[in-house]
Amino acid sequence: MIRSFSRVLLREKLKQRKNNNLMKQLQISLLLIAALSLAAASAYAQAAKSSPAAGASASPSTPPTIASAIDREISLVEKEVVAAAEAMPEDKFDFSPEKLNLPGSDYKGVRTFGEQLKHIAASNYLIWSPITGEKPPDTVNDGKGPDNMKAKAEIIKFVKDSFAFGHKSVATLNSSNLVEPITSRSGRQTTRLFQATFAAAHCFDHYGQMIEYLRMNGIVPPASRGQ
Repeated sequence: MIRSFSRVLLREKLKQRKNNNLMKQLQISLLLIAALSLAAASAYAQAAKSSPAAGASASPSTPPTIASAIDREISLVEKEVVAAAEAMPEDKFDFSPEKLNLPGSDYKGVRTFGEQLKHIAASNYLIWSPITGEKPPDTVNDGKGPDNMKAKAEIIKFVKDSFAFGHKSVATLNSSNLVEPITSRSGRQTTRLFQATFAAAHCFDHYGQMIEYLRMNGIVPPASRGQ
């Protein structure tokens, strides 16, 4: 009797914990909605202010949406990642800080520049795919990307294709499905809004590492040139 009661209590605790996690996800998603709405409204107002007065016959501009605001952020990180990838010479795509043997450092086993890019692309597919339920390509290889993909042009195409997948996924977002509970590829309860924005944040994380790789090879990142 006691054991049976204990099992019931354990199940209830696990259920409560799952519900609490989902509520946290929803709260985060609602905060993201508010932030993105403000950003979209601000951008729209600024664009309207800077544009010349339209004629009476001209049609009004289309107001921004949550989907278009998120898509804008994706376009921003896509531009930076692709530019950084194109700036690195092909013979440096196998570079990692481990090769420098810096005193007091521990870079053993860290990703090479090319592996960073493949990880970004593969993760884009994995993170964005639950938004629509579309199956990611088999080449994602558990977030690593194709092992046999080494050429610079192939890797950059893999990255660009993953961002195209993201743009297509985010275009399906609307006020009805933004915070609707869905399941991530790892089996975690999440929302479409969280998946859409987390992918962009993840890209920026690895973009920062790519910038360090460029500078370690004496290359000024494209975003910093002329400053």
